[in-house]
Amino acid sequence: MNKQLLTAPLHTYGDAAALLSQIGILPLAPLIPEHPSLVSLTSADQWHTELPTDPWGWRVRFPSSGAAAYGKFMKSKGVLIDRGWFPLVSAAVGGSGTVEQRYRDGLISKTARDIYNIVGQEEGIDTRRLRQASGMKAKEDKSAFDRAVTELQGALDIVISGIQQKVNEAGEVNGWSSTAYQSTERWMSQHGLERDAQSKAKASEELVSRLEEVCTAKALAFLRKTLSI
Repeated sequence: MNKQLLTAPLHTYGDAAALLSQIGILPLAPLIPEHPSLVSLTSADQWHTELPTDPWGWRVRFPSSGAAAYGKFMKSKGVLIDRGWFPLVSAAVGGSGTVEQRYRDGLISKTARDIYNIVGQEEGIDTRRLRQASGMKAKEDKSAFDRAVTELQGALDIVISGIQQKVNEAGEVNGWSSTAYQSTERWMSQHGLERDAQSKAKASEELVSRLEEVCTAKALAFLRKTLSI
């Protein structure tokens, strides 16, 4: 493990991509003990400038380009996983069997199952449309909707694929942008990634081995507990 690598400031998207390709997992905000995050390696004045040096924009560029998967993969927090690591992480950490099987086994909620099916039918669907399609537009449904979407990301069933701008009838940008989702299967296929065919146990063993090369003991212990590997 190169300690200098874990503390070097990130000035450009290229810097962040180079780091991510080596360490595999990079949270947006501090999350993993003794492990970098986009926030910890960038300066506050880089953020929300809409310039090429803005890390808030990098979080969209990574999944849109296929360079890394992005989603609330850990403790309901935004995390980037490098494309070279993602198939292995998915095999080790993702839910076993299909979403439908897990629903029948009582392992995921009906709301999560239904939302997953909608995402599969309309890949790249944004949050506004997804709430509408799932019949959860009402204010009192927002918490249940958010929990289900986070549940699916935590099981690596869906990923954040980018953002969609709200436009009016004239096609003009009108209002805030909205998070867009794809099924993990579709995102991987779109960006030329194949599923790791190893068993969950074998994938977990290999993932731990890779993490040992880039993590401190404290970071590794956190990841093993959090990811159940």
